[in-house]
Amino acid sequence: MPKSTLSHILYALFCISLTTEVYAQTSENNYDAELAAALGADDYGMKSYVLVILVTGDAKITDEKQRNELFRGHFANMSRLAKDNILVVAGPLMKAEPKRGLFILNVSTVEEAEALVKTDPAVQAGIFTYELSALYSSAALMQVGEIHSSIQKLTIE
Repeated sequence: MPKSTLSHILYALFCISLTTEVYAQTSENNYDAELAAALGADDYGMKSYVLVILVTGDAKITDEKQRNELFRGHFANMSRLAKDNILVVAGPLMKAEPKRGLFILNVSTVEEAEALVKTDPAVQAGIFTYELSALYSSAALMQVGEIHSSIQKLTIE
């Protein structure tokens, strides 16, 4: 067999072995029943949440002291919900006016979410209104808070 043919065959076998190894790694199931149960995952690793989109409200609060106090209350409310394992993910929406931010809440119904959103001082004051949607997503979101606390250097107060 010519040397170039042998090298082509060896190269092809090498490529096949790499493809097989990558396929084996990606198709392997690392299912952890205990973790799935702790996170509330279904058989697909998913669970129900409620997505909250905060939207700019009609209130125009120009008093800086009052506005700062309302936002301190907004962040304190978020911290309380996060400590209670209800607020899973939160953040501002960038360049999306009038949409301002989002929450993903660990609740089963839109009604539960709405009751919680109404506890936010910025919502109560009309700085924000909100849109609510049922969300079906990875139960792994439940670990975001724990991971975030490990990488957060500064806090918002």
